[in-house]
Amino acid sequence: MMQKGDISYGDIIWTSFDPSVGHEYQDKRPAIVIQSNAQLKKSETVTVVPLTSKTSKVLRDDILISANSANNLRTDSVVKTYPITSFDYSRFSKKIGVADRQTMGTIKNYLKKHFGL
Repeated sequence: MMQKGDISYGDIIWTSFDPSVGHEYQDKRPAIVIQSNAQLKKSETVTVVPLTSKTSKVLRDDILISANSANNLRTDSVVKTYPITSFDYSRFSKKIGVADRQTMGTIKNYLKKHFGL
């Protein structure tokens, strides 16, 4: 289990999405931290978006990212931007890597659209 101070904005972390209900993402999978470092210091939860390795199903607002030595993903992956979720630290087991600045900028632009900002 990871603790407060172990996680930063842009980190890619192994996350347990179970138990889940209905159309929520399931299983243990990578997720990108989208919560600011300032808010991470104040909060007991962490806001993330899930990743999937199913690159054949890229939807309009999804972001395709290539596996590389910085993000340490095993395969090219898709950031699923719409299922924004906050979890307790107990759901996070290990840091995988870090998303690049371009990916985080694209996620930030999606969040502005998602929340009408």
